[in-house]
Amino acid sequence: MVMLQFARRMLRSTDLRLLWKFAYNFGWKGMRSVERFKARLKEGKAFPPFLYISITNGCNLRCQGCWVDVDRPQSVIAFSDLDRLVRSAKKHGNSFFGILGGEPFVHPDLLRLLRAHPDCYFQIFTNGQLITDELARDLRKAGNATPLISIEGSAAVSDVRRGRKNVLRHTLDGLEASVRHRLITGVATSVCQSNYDDVVREPWIDELIRLGVHYTWFHTYRPVGPVATPGLALAPEQVIALRRFVIEMRNRKPIGIIDAYYDDQGQALCPAATGISHHIGPFGHVEPCPIIQFATESIQDNGGDIFKTMTESALLADFRKTAAGATRGCIVLERPDLLRHVVERHGARDTTLRKSAMAELAAMESRPSQHQPGREAPEENWLYRFAKKHWFFGFGAYT
Repeated sequence: MVMLQFARRMLRSTDLRLLWKFAYNFGWKGMRSVERFKARLKEGKAFPPFLYISITNGCNLRCQGCWVDVDRPQSVIAFSDLDRLVRSAKKHGNSFFGILGGEPFVHPDLLRLLRAHPDCYFQIFTNGQLITDELARDLRKAGNATPLISIEGSAAVSDVRRGRKNVLRHTLDGLEASVRHRLITGVATSVCQSNYDDVVREPWIDELIRLGVHYTWFHTYRPVGPVATPGLALAPEQVIALRRFVIEMRNRKPIGIIDAYYDDQGQALCPAATGISHHIGPFGHVEPCPIIQFATESIQDNGGDIFKTMTESALLADFRKTAAGATRGCIVLERPDLLRHVVERHGARDTTLRKSAMAELAAMESRPSQHQPGREAPEENWLYRFAKKHWFFGFGAYT
């Protein structure tokens, strides 16, 4: 019944052409991409079916715990490099790309990238403040992107978390423009101590549905970067409670609820450790994931052949082996010492502008992540369970 209600919501509130683009470019082609990924693993080649690209370090906000150098001179990855990167990945079956920043919409060529690749699907991680009616209209015309808009709780909490005044109001303006133009619209929240009571509750899910949001994604706050703010990190009990809340709401509410850190049996996983996703930093460096700002390769290597660069990367291979051997959770949180050893073994360079990533890593203390053996909460919704079992699980990384 809930799934039927959700389907009705999608049909009534979105453009049918956008739904087709989503179903085909992301759904069907995404599944095929994962199958190719699994076949490559058997050959000893790990090239992720899902690439996440931080296209700029520029941003209009100054969020707590941000690891991107948004307060430094703004840089963007040139359109020619982005276009070559996407084309190179498409040759190996990729069709889905996560677009991050900074704030992606400060990049002058983002819409140009979407138009250049109508056969792909893009998820844009944004604070929503730059989404106007004109921009939302352009996104609808392109048809192959979903804005995933970050909301961090109440107005007061948002101002503190995002480092600006009236953040929530401006973000909601962008969300309302997205919904008004019938875009598939998502909301992401980095759940932490200051917003936990605001967002981990049923009325918040009801409010998202009322606003016209189609899906939501709960991340847990990770204390990394130059101002890590570890006091915001969730306690282990809160992480488990959040997981159970997500499972319950999936069965009761007509809205998509994403999580990327558990398999169908509720066991923790790290997408980078499984190899299903890796990250391109805002200066073109090839990194294990967005919060690990070290690299030995860039998108310029091998004439721009990203498949060759990633499949031959000793750093990425060592990271996957070390991370999967240490924990099913987040090695950055649980074992920063092991991550430091990986970086040192390969002489990986600090990819930040501040050049303090190694000192930050050395100063980190071990803390719990989503991996809590014996407390697994398996998926209950049949559709999520089926999708995770076949297209988003451990891929043998933890055997």
